[in-house]
Amino acid sequence: MNTRILMTASSLFLGLAGLFASFAPQELLTFLDSPAAGLAPVLVQLMGALYFSYALVNWAAKDSLIGGIYSRPVSLGNMAHFLIGALVLAKSQSVGLGNGTTLVLLVVYVVFAVLFGGLVFGRGAAGKVAKVNPAG
Repeated sequence: MNTRILMTASSLFLGLAGLFASFAPQELLTFLDSPAAGLAPVLVQLMGALYFSYALVNWAAKDSLIGGIYSRPVSLGNMAHFLIGALVLAKSQSVGLGNGTTLVLLVVYVVFAVLFGGLVFGRGAAGKVAKVNPAG
């Protein structure tokens, strides 16, 4: 797996989501058929800040070795975010709160969760680079 492509794709996805949530929280809430009143827009903006910050981390780490023990905090954090997000979106779909948008988000989150899970629990790209010749 090319980790540079994975890190770039996740960075772009999270960055766009973060910018949209930060600068258009009322519009996002309206699009999702949620009330845009009270603290909801503020919470959406905070979520946007988190997404954009994660995008910056992924963008900065895209040229690093990722997988196995290399950049483990980055791959582990991404896997946890996308796995938990996929579970939350799956639950919303199962209880009838989801729509077409949340179904698309669920698919994206599952794909990223599986790919980052492969980096965390598999050998990843870094494992292939770090092979040692036991014969010396």
